[in-house]
Amino acid sequence: MAKKTISKEAALQKLQAFCAYQERCHSEVMAKLRDFGFYGDVADEIVAQLIEDNFLNEERFAIAYARGKFRMKHWGKIRIRQELKMRQIPDYSIQQAMKAIDTEGGYLEVLEKILKQKAHEIADTDPQKTAKLYAFALRRGFESALIGDVLKKLKLEENES
Repeated sequence: MAKKTISKEAALQKLQAFCAYQERCHSEVMAKLRDFGFYGDVADEIVAQLIEDNFLNEERFAIAYARGKFRMKHWGKIRIRQELKMRQIPDYSIQQAMKAIDTEGGYLEVLEKILKQKAHEIADTDPQKTAKLYAFALRRGFESALIGDVLKKLKLEENES
């Protein structure tokens, strides 16, 4: 079955609604344009119009993405940075997103919270409990030095109680 083609104006309207619903990056919009059958200069014109009308903004997307993944999924900076790079976000926008996480505060508290939760799921008799916690936090994208510090702190708290 052949794809149904739409006009440039209809594609622009659909993409405006697409971008208004939630923040989008250029690669998501370009993928949508390819789905609509637009390539090359025409696709670039539509993207330029979306940017001009402030429907599309990479920096705003990066900040919203980073805040959301940190707050909701408790991802660390490394994982967020990798995900943004996969979406071809410019380095400047990624730096701004990392600053947004820093200003939100609670980065270490979130790491501590997720490690405590995971520690309750792993048996205390497991000889590799610390290694499992460390690997868990690494997969979430937290920095290894911070993980080590928090694990030491948690061990001291365990020994005191």
